[in-house]
Amino acid sequence: MSQNPIGIFDSGLGGLTIYNEIHKLLPHENIIYLADSKNAPYGGKPKEQIIEISVKNTEFLLKNHCKLIVVACNTASTNAVKYLREHYEVPIIRVQPAIKPAALNSKTKVVGMLATKGTLESELLFETAQRFASGVKVVERVGEGLVDLIENGKMESSEMTQLLKKYVEPMLDHNIDQLVLGCTHYPFLTEQIREITGEGVQIVDSGEAIARQTRVILDQEGLLNEDQKEGERVFYSNKNVQVLQDMLDLFHDNLIATAIDF
Repeated sequence: MSQNPIGIFDSGLGGLTIYNEIHKLLPHENIIYLADSKNAPYGGKPKEQIIEISVKNTEFLLKNHCKLIVVACNTASTNAVKYLREHYEVPIIRVQPAIKPAALNSKTKVVGMLATKGTLESELLFETAQRFASGVKVVERVGEGLVDLIENGKMESSEMTQLLKKYVEPMLDHNIDQLVLGCTHYPFLTEQIREITGEGVQIVDSGEAIARQTRVILDQEGLLNEDQKEGERVFYSNKNVQVLQDMLDLFHDNLIATAIDF
């Protein structure tokens, strides 16, 4: 069982930022990554549909003998993980926006949050903000269109630059000193966002924290892979497989994207 793979799914490419942190921390683990680009973005979909999609993705990974599943999507985490944990026995790791560290480290007590509509409207995000950011002003912006551009290979486009300026610049007017990236796609845009914010704003995402949590759970459950060879990594996409391949090539690790009808 310990040699079975970790399963990761996301609404496309964004979860690769989570995959990368998990592989860096746990290089001996086998990993299966499912890019559900056909249904991207999840952010504007109703909760019931997000749960339905998440169940389908989970079933796919379980059929491939995954020992733990990482829901590498903020929208699916906030809307579907409770259901998944109630219906499946394998450990399920969720991601959530890094409000806590941003609030704790903010000197201006104003934090920016760039996320999808589904994440910003979720009960989990509301509860997390109430618990950890009660004394902090959170300036929220829906990053509409950002995921679509990334999924269509337009990460470096002029459209992307215009959208980022539209969403980020008004936050700077509120004197934010922390900017939380509340979607796993958004860390791919960190350098472009930094060109807008300058060095005075810390950009925060949850990738490293999720990797650490994955290691903790595997250790607690006796599921850590003790093999010393590098783990096998398999990447599936149900749409735009070449875009997934182009993103994998950025890791310079000879990774191969495989197209599936799913």
